[in-house]
Amino acid sequence: MASRLNHRLRRIAAAAIFALAGPSAALAAYPEKPIKLVVPYTPGGAADQLSRVLAEGLARDLGQPVLVENKPGANTMVAATYVARAAPDGYTVFLSSNASMVLNPMLYQRIAYDAARDFQPLTIVAELPLVLVASNAVPATNLAEFVAYAKARPGKLNYASVGIGSPLQLAIELLKSRTGMDLTHVPYNGSAPALTSLMGNDTQLMADVVSTSLPLVREHKLKALAVTTSERLAVLPDVPTVAESGFPGFRAATWFGLAVPRAVPQADAQRLQAAIDKVLRDPALRGRFEPLGLVIQAPRSQAQVDAYLQEDRQRWGEVIEANKIKMD
Repeated sequence: MASRLNHRLRRIAAAAIFALAGPSAALAAYPEKPIKLVVPYTPGGAADQLSRVLAEGLARDLGQPVLVENKPGANTMVAATYVARAAPDGYTVFLSSNASMVLNPMLYQRIAYDAARDFQPLTIVAELPLVLVASNAVPATNLAEFVAYAKARPGKLNYASVGIGSPLQLAIELLKSRTGMDLTHVPYNGSAPALTSLMGNDTQLMADVVSTSLPLVREHKLKALAVTTSERLAVLPDVPTVAESGFPGFRAATWFGLAVPRAVPQADAQRLQAAIDKVLRDPALRGRFEPLGLVIQAPRSQAQVDAYLQEDRQRWGEVIEANKIKMD
């Protein structure tokens, strides 16, 4: 009788311990199934390549597959809206960018998500530096000379971009405000026709992502005047920064990050953040993407990520407001 009673008490005690440990065990088990990484660009480009390498690294650390799902369209808004409406369970992650998190909310009058309310930014993964490239027909070998040349011809020079409200257009508008140049904007549907216009001297200046313009610079079809980063780039070591060219404090770059729906449990978001930080510390990641013009970022604390986004919003908000740029 005593033996049966003791056995029963042990079973009750074990059940009580299991019940108490249950929630903690479930919490510690995240993730328990594959994670989806939603990419707002088509397959094959630099953003897609970066996403797939990130997915591989995250999968190794998290112990679950991380599946890339491409959802291009509407200047990243198709994917952003999809993730904003996804279940906030930590299993849907967004490849965010300054287009989706900063520019679109300020540019578009109708937008189906609220970047600040709907998303929790986890990290800034990579910056895409911009290079100021000029037509070979322009008799300027550096940015200071180009500014002097343009100021002597107000309103007579054109600059190309990939569209109104794009980061490339806003970078030139920021440059105009800092230098006093009067340039006419000529938007194109994509970087290829914009760069063609530059090579044909239909336009004289363009801010472009380094990866696109680099081959043309190396082939001497365009000339690089300056890079818009705070430091020189390894792929263009002889090209000075805008700040070095006589305009201190100038900085402009596009970027990619990772974000999740705002209501994801804090513990799960922190688990994801820790895994991402581990991937970013891998020197092989930098070595792989630096030749493509992507500068992999060091891990940031949440406060640093929030400050980075706030600085970006302030920088581009001033440009958008000053030029009264709005999209339908």
